Amino acid sequence: MNRTEKATVVESLARRFSRSSSIYLTDFTGLTVKSITTLRRKLRDAGVDYLVVKNTLATRALSEASISGLAVELNGPTGFVLMEGDPASAAKIIKDFQKVHKRPTVTAGMVDGLTVTPQEIDRLASLPGHEQLMGQMVGVLQAPLQAFLGVTHGLLNQFVGVLEALRSERS
Repeated sequence: MNRTEKATVVESLARRFSRSSSIYLTDFTGLTVKSITTLRRKLRDAGVDYLVVKNTLATRALSEASISGLAVELNGPTGFVLMEGDPASAAKIIKDFQKVHKRPTVTAGMVDGLTVTPQEIDRLASLPGHEQLMGQMVGVLQAPLQAFLGVTHGLLNQFVGVLEALRSERS
């Protein structure tokens, strides 16, 4: 690549890095082209990009995008997982893929501007999905209301019972 082509690639990468709310760095050593293609397809279906770029170009693009903390992790073959939405979805896909292929390994990441460790990304993968979390939240909000309804219903039943006892006593 000549200098102009490299500058174009760096500029394009910097735009993609800037648009991404989360970035994971992976070491894909030992994966076949077929398995990397499978991983890319699974990530693409979830709206996530998987890029392999030379580390020197990636370092320049990260610098140009004002993303700090990831460039020091660029050692050896590195794949970039770029997403704009839910960071847990990509983490789950990678974790599921690792169960079968033992690779890629996540080496570092950035979620909403904060640098995260591979262990934190692994914890993200073990979180329930968005829909399940919303259901749990609705259940937590609904529980006190149901308890209040149960108490008022019990009081109403007791009151009716007292009135019924008074009526039968007077008859």
